[in-house]
Amino acid sequence: QAQLVESGGDLVQAGGSLRLSCAASGSIFSINTMGWYRQAPGKQRELVSRRTRGGSTNYADSVKGRFTISRDNAKNTVYLQMNSLKPEDTAVYYCNAEIATNPSDTETYLNYWGQGTQVTVSS
Repeated sequence: QAQLVESGGDLVQAGGSLRLSCAASGSIFSINTMGWYRQAPGKQRELVSRRTRGGSTNYADSVKGRFTISRDNAKNTVYLQMNSLKPEDTAVYYCNAEIATNPSDTETYLNYWGQGTQVTVSS
């Protein structure tokens, strides 16, 4: 089993910045893609950004140029630097990772979610 723990959510004014962190722990053999999703009240969960182990990234159109995802593979940690925040960025942000936990089955990656961290941007 593995766990994801997020941190960094907060209340910030429009135009401000936040940095989210997500650390994976537990019985980890390998991690493939790590990323961030968000869910605003009354809306479906949506992809914000994700990064593969090899460094390929993609971003939602709404955050391109403002958010940057990075990853420390040695620490099993993914970060999301959020700049120029807007009220519409207000949501619960969830970390997601594809993790292989069984060294006898290195081809099977399971999908893990963190508990979420609240980001609130005031106008």
